[in-house]
Amino acid sequence: MMHRRISGGSAAIFILLSLHILTTTTTSTTLPIPGLDTFLTNQFRHDPKATNDSYGSLSSSLKRSLSSSHLHFTSLSQPLLSLSVPVSLHVRFVGDSFPSSSASTLSSFITSAVTTDNFHVISPPDSSSDHNLAVSHSLNLDASLSPTSLSSRLDTTIKSLISSTTSSLRSNLLSLPYSSIDEIVKQEYEKEKHGDGGVYIYLLSLGPQSKPYAYSYSHGDSSAGYTKCLGSIWTGKERYLWIDLSAGPVDYGPALSGDGVLPRGEFHPLAAFHGRPKSEKALLADLASLVYNAYQVLLVPSLRIPVYFEESLVVQLIHVYGSEHKDPVGLDWEKVKRTFLEEADNGGLLLGEQKLSFKSFSVNYRECPICSFAVSRGMNSYTSRFLFDNYTLIVSEYLDSKHMHRTLTESGDELRRVAGIHEEEEFARVLPVYVFDLDVNTPLLLDRYHQSVAFKDMVIAVRTRGTQSVSDYTCNGRHVFVHTRDLERPLVGSILQSMWGVSSTHLTWSPRHNSTLVDYTWSVGHTPFGPFSDISSLSFVQKDAAKRNVILTSLNTTISSAVDVIDSAVAYGGEAVLVKQNRHSEFMQRWNLLKYKMEKSVSALSHNDFEMALYYLRSASHDLYSMHSVVYLASQEVEASLNCFKDPPFPWGAVSVSGVGLVALSYVYAKRDRLFKSKRKQF
Repeated sequence: MMHRRISGGSAAIFILLSLHILTTTTTSTTLPIPGLDTFLTNQFRHDPKATNDSYGSLSSSLKRSLSSSHLHFTSLSQPLLSLSVPVSLHVRFVGDSFPSSSASTLSSFITSAVTTDNFHVISPPDSSSDHNLAVSHSLNLDASLSPTSLSSRLDTTIKSLISSTTSSLRSNLLSLPYSSIDEIVKQEYEKEKHGDGGVYIYLLSLGPQSKPYAYSYSHGDSSAGYTKCLGSIWTGKERYLWIDLSAGPVDYGPALSGDGVLPRGEFHPLAAFHGRPKSEKALLADLASLVYNAYQVLLVPSLRIPVYFEESLVVQLIHVYGSEHKDPVGLDWEKVKRTFLEEADNGGLLLGEQKLSFKSFSVNYRECPICSFAVSRGMNSYTSRFLFDNYTLIVSEYLDSKHMHRTLTESGDELRRVAGIHEEEEFARVLPVYVFDLDVNTPLLLDRYHQSVAFKDMVIAVRTRGTQSVSDYTCNGRHVFVHTRDLERPLVGSILQSMWGVSSTHLTWSPRHNSTLVDYTWSVGHTPFGPFSDISSLSFVQKDAAKRNVILTSLNTTISSAVDVIDSAVAYGGEAVLVKQNRHSEFMQRWNLLKYKMEKSVSALSHNDFEMALYYLRSASHDLYSMHSVVYLASQEVEASLNCFKDPPFPWGAVSVSGVGLVALSYVYAKRDRLFKSKRKQF
């Protein structure tokens, strides 16, 4: 009995040791090379721009560690193609309405529904039709209940605001200032935030109040000619946002037809706590959908266009004015400049040693034939029916932005000559912003709906003497008016799209639909995009996206180029040719060093450490160039060889059998009358 017990224990110990060895062996392949991380950190301190190639400073022991790989040569690129950015998201439930199991239930819903997905670009470069980038992202979710002290403070503040706010005759919702709630939530975020660069979402449910309410994001109330959209969300300048599920319900979106509407009712996740009672799981399923939508649109948004790193960024305002006196009201260029320069000075938008500058030029419309031709070429009209006493057909005019873009592109040199614009430095990214200030009384918009349109190489904006126009959007049951003379906010949004590739908060690319989806859920509050917001300042969504887009574009370019290097090496003979020419060791050292730097860049990006991510990408460019050189030199030394072989012997046997068979068939065919004569007589 004792013998059996000892044998069983020995077997158990053996199994545990085996599992331990297996685990150790498995994890050792993914562990960083000892000393390499310290080496690269020291290189960053001495050379933060990665001007010099770090390979020459590697010790012989590090080079030996970098010389081998457990992958086959043709499979070396697989680790690069599987790079994924983990994104930290912290969800906090605030209020007594949430049961203790809310956090675990929400996490299970999102975990079961979310899969790893690639970053996407809405408008890929002309040389490619692929909307997927090589880098993917994955969600790391942390959900928990907030302390009751936070919900008590928020509830007290909301009750105080409701009691001190007078009701509006134009809306059944009280208009509460968002700033009072945001101040409390921001204090909680400052106490709770970690150093992982994660984003915090606070879901507020403080129970029913004496009156329905929503939040206003600017001073003043709505009037007959001015619509202020109320909402229930706010996105901070720091990495947090809060959603008051007890506010509203609010509605905004296209008035007549279109996608992305947030309807008044209980079917949208923002209105989950309104309407008919729901079960706990049904409510948390709605909240899981809302959180995941925020993750897709705000945390990992699609790139508007690929954005490459340039040290000098220049924005040129070209004001084409039609009247004798320029009217600065609604076109305060200094205000637009301050929006970007203040963020740049505070560490937002720019990477490394990037510099941002603004220049302004003026052109008289009457003295610019190209300008008048661009407007004439873009002029178009459309019809619409309105019900007055009867249905009335109304014809309206608009400017086709694509026709204007083509004209301005083809005649750009002449227009710059007329405006007195000199060539910028060679490596600067220059974005011309054409503002057509036309001496026309009727409102005139671009593509029927827009005051400003962003292209990858320019921005086009237009305004006329008409002060406002009724848009095709509604907000809380009222049509949204477009103040066509005010261009500061539309210009901020368009410059963000063209210079930094930041997509609008209502647009995202869907690979499943193979098209761009429209959703206006996050288009109220702190965003410079969309028709429902009046704010020009930038939240963390736009600031992070501006830097992230540059890193993602560089990552995608580097990975694509590295895959091309492997494909080229395989085409010239692969590993055997490199070994024969004594270049295999250097190539593998460079490749493993490149792979390590790419992994470190992705790791830095996951923590929103954009400067470190940029450093590793710059440093990896030296290794990539060296590998290109190694493959090129190897291809130059490849010798053509001719391998001679003997012809196979003539198949006499098969030919003889075929010949005998052919003679037999010929004989039967010639004697067919005699052979089949008896058969014919029977019939």
